[in-house]
Amino acid sequence: MLLDHLIIYRHLTKDADVEKCLSFIEDESLLNEEDFIATMLTLAERYDLHGHLFQSLLTYLLAHHENSFTLSLERKQPISEALKEVIMNDLQMLYQMYHFDFSKLNPLYKDLFIDFPHSKPIINQEIYDLLTKLQIMLSKSTSVAEFYEILYNHYRQYGVGKYGLNKAFRYLDNEIIPIEHIGNNTLEQLIGYESQKERLKANTEAFLNGRKANNVLLYGDSGTGKSSSIKALLNEYYKDGLRMVEVYKHQFIALPQIINELQNRQYRFIIFMDDLSFEEFEVEYKYLKAVIEGGLEKKPENILIYATSNRRHLIKETWNDRNHDQEINNNDAKQEKLSLVSRFGVQIMYIHPDKQHYLDIIDGLASAYHLDMDEDELHDKALQWEIRNGGFSGRTAKQFIHMLLGKK
Repeated sequence: MLLDHLIIYRHLTKDADVEKCLSFIEDESLLNEEDFIATMLTLAERYDLHGHLFQSLLTYLLAHHENSFTLSLERKQPISEALKEVIMNDLQMLYQMYHFDFSKLNPLYKDLFIDFPHSKPIINQEIYDLLTKLQIMLSKSTSVAEFYEILYNHYRQYGVGKYGLNKAFRYLDNEIIPIEHIGNNTLEQLIGYESQKERLKANTEAFLNGRKANNVLLYGDSGTGKSSSIKALLNEYYKDGLRMVEVYKHQFIALPQIINELQNRQYRFIIFMDDLSFEEFEVEYKYLKAVIEGGLEKKPENILIYATSNRRHLIKETWNDRNHDQEINNNDAKQEKLSLVSRFGVQIMYIHPDKQHYLDIIDGLASAYHLDMDEDELHDKALQWEIRNGGFSGRTAKQFIHMLLGKK
């Protein structure tokens, strides 16, 4: 089988269905036409394939395959002539597969196979557009050399694999996996909090440009846009190489493992910790302290920690902490609890908006959702809603607008 002769792109897939379809290209007797089409349609649903199904499948595999060639280009490293020679040998086979003639297919299947409509909601428009563009360019290639140049430029600009294509990730079952459903909110859509957003952007841009930057703590009142501000950074700076990994406090023991994987990639990673706080009996914060500052291992330059909390000091402090009868070295106990927050070099406070700011948020959201309502009526209803639903906050304003939209 052709795949067995690949060197750089060896183990192009671990999916048995994919291997079955690739084998059809080399020996049509290994898989009858009906099984081939049925399996390709199954793969179309699994991998979100569209257009020319076989070319779409190969594009997906090429975009995700991490090897010495693709990772070197992601890191902007030069490709030696010896390595290029081996790569060109692989691409000769892949080029032949990409341009396989499917004109012999039964006319009943051929039109569907060559122009399959996109059948799923587009979850990540950037990834969809990127893979579609790559597929079109590769399909128009007329030589192996051109095929190589297209892939070379793609890997060098966008990288490879899950980190090259996805914005956000979570840690699950000892693995960092992509988060597919990402909101498209921007910082401009967060009305007000201009100084807070500017500080957040300045630190993030310094980080992306390779300058010194700090870990960030956003703290203050609930519902004021702390989490939304951090999430919006992804849409603002994804194309500049920003990626985000969400980690929960019960996973802090795995932080060294997570960082070890991320530090070997070219991207800039923010480890995002939402609603961070600790009860006095919880000790997970000690793992976080060691990772941020204090362990033997140097903190990688491509990783920062951004956290949100309703508490300034993160770790719950009780009156017992101030009772000298309970602790001989009382000041040491207090400093232990306060030392975590000091490891965040940038601390940004978000407070509840006043009445006018709340109404400005209402007006901005109404405009964004094209809600046509008299301004006085809108404000009166918004103020009534605020009284019954938790006071002035961006979250209250958004819930109010959603309520009005639900009645349309």
